[in-house]
Amino acid sequence: MKPPTGIALYPGTFDPVTNGHLDVIARAREIFNKVIVTVALNSDKNPMFTVQERVAMIRAVTKKYRNVTVETFDGLIVDFAAKKKAGAIVRGLRAVSDFEYELQMALMNRKLNGSVTTVFLMPHEKYTYLNSSIVREIARHGGDISGFVPPAVAQMLRGKVNS
Repeated sequence: MKPPTGIALYPGTFDPVTNGHLDVIARAREIFNKVIVTVALNSDKNPMFTVQERVAMIRAVTKKYRNVTVETFDGLIVDFAAKKKAGAIVRGLRAVSDFEYELQMALMNRKLNGSVTTVFLMPHEKYTYLNSSIVREIARHGGDISGFVPPAVAQMLRGKVNS
């Protein structure tokens, strides 16, 4: 395998971070010297966890990786990439249904800043059905989420739905 190179951003809402997200992070950190997980301050969504809770959650489950950091951003991801001197934006593709939206975003980002490349990574096939919305819904109904999120995240999620 080729040695890692450059800086990449992995943007998302991460409400909560799932094992699928962590799989993409693990793959990205093998490709890039540094991966900045960027938690979006998305006003179009109504997250269960505050941005501070999401950052803390991701930091807790990625602390074993020396080349992964966690930050927040607001605005255009390509502007944040320029600020951080990142040459790539990592996006996870679970299924064909993700592709059309992600392709549109990648092409728009390229138009806005041609020096930033979008890199699509597929998580392990056991995570292709997994997303944060489904995990939140299972947790709300008392279902077992242990196979979908790390133990620390499961505990935070159970605490949130039981409060």
